[in-house]
Amino acid sequence: MREREFWQLVEEVFGRSYGRALSRDQGLTRLDGMTVVEALDAGVEPRVVWNVLCDQMDVPDAKRWGKDHAAPPLPVDFQG
Repeated sequence: MREREFWQLVEEVFGRSYGRALSRDQGLTRLDGMTVVEALDAGVEPRVVWNVLCDQMDVPDAKRWGKDHAAPPLPVDFQG
């Protein structure tokens, strides 16, 4: 997943305003409390950040990939 695709999903699943606010303000427990923006800036793969965010926000698998997206594979080293 590219970062551009990540931000498209944020808008589609959470809405533009709420998604951007969530990305700046919500600490992700499984990523040492980093926000989405901090995690991406730190080099965490967008696919991992997306799954952690969706898990924390209780987004079901059926809705987390939007209508036009296929779930990309998780990185080998991800501890789901």
